[in-house]
Amino acid sequence: MNHAVYDVVIAGGGIIGTSIAYFAAKQGMKVALLERDTLASGTSSKCDGNVLLIDKEPGFDSRMAIQSQALIDDLPNMLEMPFEYRRPGSIFLCENDAELEQAYQWVDRHNHENGGKPLFNKLTKEDLNNDSKYFSDHLVGGIECINDATLNPYMLTFSFAHEAERYGCEVYEHTPVTDIEEMEGGFIVHSHEKCFKADKVINAAGIFAPMIGQKVGVDIPIKPRKGHILVSSRTELMGTRKIQEFGYLMTKFGRERVADEEMNAYGIALVHEATESQNFLLGSSREFVGYDTKVNHRIVRLIAKRAIHFFPEMKDMSLIRSYAGLRPWTPDHLPIISETHIKGFYVAAGHEGDGIGLCAITGKWMAEMLMDDLSEDLTPLSISRFKEGAYS
Repeated sequence: MNHAVYDVVIAGGGIIGTSIAYFAAKQGMKVALLERDTLASGTSSKCDGNVLLIDKEPGFDSRMAIQSQALIDDLPNMLEMPFEYRRPGSIFLCENDAELEQAYQWVDRHNHENGGKPLFNKLTKEDLNNDSKYFSDHLVGGIECINDATLNPYMLTFSFAHEAERYGCEVYEHTPVTDIEEMEGGFIVHSHEKCFKADKVINAAGIFAPMIGQKVGVDIPIKPRKGHILVSSRTELMGTRKIQEFGYLMTKFGRERVADEEMNAYGIALVHEATESQNFLLGSSREFVGYDTKVNHRIVRLIAKRAIHFFPEMKDMSLIRSYAGLRPWTPDHLPIISETHIKGFYVAAGHEGDGIGLCAITGKWMAEMLMDDLSEDLTPLSISRFKEGAYS
C-alpha cells in the first residue's frame, strides 16, 4: 500500500493542533493535520477567548502565559486572516475583605515574579466604580492585569490552519485516527482507508488525547471537564474588559471559597467577556460528567443568578443562547507538552481552560522540540511527571 509521507502528523484540528501545524510548517517541515470532524468543532469552538495571565500561578505557569501573550500579540502581523484580537486587560472582583487581602497578595506575588514589573495593580472600591457603573455596590475592590487580551478562538483556529496551508501543510478533515503502527524510523497513522507515514506524531487531540495515546500504549491523564457559557443579545456592555470574580481562582484550582452549596457543587463563578460584536459571554461552571455536552438548564439559571449578583441590572438583559464544552483537564492543571516513552510520539494537550491563551507558545515549543532545538526547559510539562495510577 502506498502511503503519503510526512515529517510529522498532527492528530487534532483545534487551536492547539493548528498552532503546531503553523509553527512546524513555517520551519519547513512537511506536515499533515488530521481532524476527526471539522476544524475547531470541539473545545475550541465551545469556549471564550481568554488570553490571560491574571489566573495563572506565579512561577512557570505565569512565565509560560507571558511568553504566549507576546507571541499572540504579534500574530496579527503574521497571519492573513483576522481573529478579533484586542487587549483590554482583565479584572478580578472581590466581595469581602478576606478575598481582597488574598487578591492583593496575588498582585504582590506576580509583580515580584515579574521582577517588579507592574503587570498587576490593586483596585479599590472607588476604582471599580470608575471602571463600570454596573458593578454591584457590595464589592469591596479587586485587582487588574493590564497584559490580558481576548480573541475569537474559532477564527484564530482557522487563521492558523490557513497560514499553515500556505506553508505547505495538508489539512484532512473528517479523518479520525483509527490506528497507529510503529515502524522502524517512524509511524504509519491509519484513518479508515487512508494511511499517513511520518517520522513523528503529535497527539494534540485535547479531550480525546487518551484514546489516541492508547493506540501506542501511552497512558495520558486527561479528563473532560464540562463548562457552560451563556451569550447575551447585542446590548450596552457591562464592561469592556475581561471580568471575573476572585472566587474563579478557587473553582479553577479546587480550593474552598465562600459561596452557597449549589454554586460550589457546580463550580460556578462569574466570568464576563465582552465581544467585538457587542454581545457578552457569561460563565462559568466546572464539573466532571464524562463526555456529556448537553446544556444543563439548572446550571444556566445558576450562572445567570451569579452574574446578577455582581451586575444587578443584568436581570433585565436578554440571553440568546447557551452551550457547553469540555476542557481537557490534568491533575496539576498544567498542560502536557512532551515526547513520550515512545520515541517520536509527542503529546500537546491538557490545557484545561487555558488552551486559547497558551496556543501560541505550545505551537512554538512543539516545533522546536521536533527540531531538537528547544529554547526552554519543559520538565514541568513532561508526561513523565505523572506516575501511572497516581491520578484519578
